[in-house]
Amino acid sequence: MTEAALRDVGAPAGQRSWLYAMGKGADAMARAAVRALGRARHDVVGGVVVGPTEPSAPPAHPSLAVLRGDHPLPGRGSFTAAARIGDAATRMRSGDSALVLLSGGCTSLIAAPLRGMAESDLGHLFELLLGSGLDIHAMNLVRKRFTCWGGGRLALALAPARTTVLIMSDVPGDSPADVGSGPCEPDDSTVADVVELLRASSLLPRLPASMHAYLRDATRGVIPETPKRSHPAFAHVSSRVIGNNRLALEAVVRAASAKGILAELAGETLVGDAARCGATVADLLLRRAAEGWRGVVVWGGETTVRLAPPPPASGRHGALPHLQLALGTPQSGGRCQELALAAARALARGGEPGERVTLLAAGTDGRDGPTDAAGAFADATVWERIRGGRRDPEAALASHDSHAALDAAGVLLRRGLTGTNVMDVVIALVE
Repeated sequence: MTEAALRDVGAPAGQRSWLYAMGKGADAMARAAVRALGRARHDVVGGVVVGPTEPSAPPAHPSLAVLRGDHPLPGRGSFTAAARIGDAATRMRSGDSALVLLSGGCTSLIAAPLRGMAESDLGHLFELLLGSGLDIHAMNLVRKRFTCWGGGRLALALAPARTTVLIMSDVPGDSPADVGSGPCEPDDSTVADVVELLRASSLLPRLPASMHAYLRDATRGVIPETPKRSHPAFAHVSSRVIGNNRLALEAVVRAASAKGILAELAGETLVGDAARCGATVADLLLRRAAEGWRGVVVWGGETTVRLAPPPPASGRHGALPHLQLALGTPQSGGRCQELALAAARALARGGEPGERVTLLAAGTDGRDGPTDAAGAFADATVWERIRGGRRDPEAALASHDSHAALDAAGVLLRRGLTGTNVMDVVIALVE
């Protein structure tokens, strides 16, 4: 997709180009871009590639720095990557062009706090948001406020270079302002919008003092708002979404059809509470099975899981223990696994129609939440198989401990990182 988007590079041969690739698809996108720019006889003179894993091969180009950021919580790798991006931007000359390649996970992978905020404060904010139940638009509305490249700040650093942004969307609606917290897009929200969102979600009192100070000073006009559409830097930016969840779903339908299986796309996007979506999907499939329908139904989207606040004594700023990155720890799981677990309960109760349904809920990036699984399978037997593994599936669903429960049933899908991210898919087979 990246190579096709760059087939006709609108700049003269010999153009000095800088490449910034960030996200779970950074490596593949960067390599494709280097090939395309080479064919157009552009000179790649520098840039940064930031992905979720250590580089396993030489850089796509000798001038590119390749780094590993941290996800889903920013850490030392993210802070280093953010600094290297800033260093590269300062070395650009007048007349240079910039190619920015964004894919899912970018917000955390290149996150660094604004001046005056501690790195631990930013980590705490991400932790709070991940357990809040807010959708990705709302989370990034907040995160772009407090990260050094979010909300159009990267566009300011790259100006006045002509900047082309190619995006693999991992958000419902495919808004460039939401992918990666919109590093090259104007921020249409105001600080008042952010304060109201934080207040409505009961997160405002739990923010670190440095972030309260930022919100207060931005409200008073002591420090500037995020850059808006009128800022001249955006006159040099063109953005384009080149891949999204819809394309992945259509590929599933084509694959099923090639095997002679009737397949269709569900009309609705999966958003909101993961367990509720799992029950809704299962109920629809039970009805279809009871009617005698056979085939594949495919959904896409990105659900949410709302976690209970931890007790005050759990750590600095009340850090959320169930979001620690140790795999398979108590209260571990992800939105796809929780959806699958809720679906398994409904299928187990569905009688004969439930026995004809199997589904997979998985993240297209290959990692669901802070676990080693992309997602999980569910059918009418899974609920009792969890019990057979000496786990209580009802308690696991209530406490968001889906990973251990589904692992006990042997239904986790472990396939490793895929090198992209276009949200989640649910693929259901009615036999």
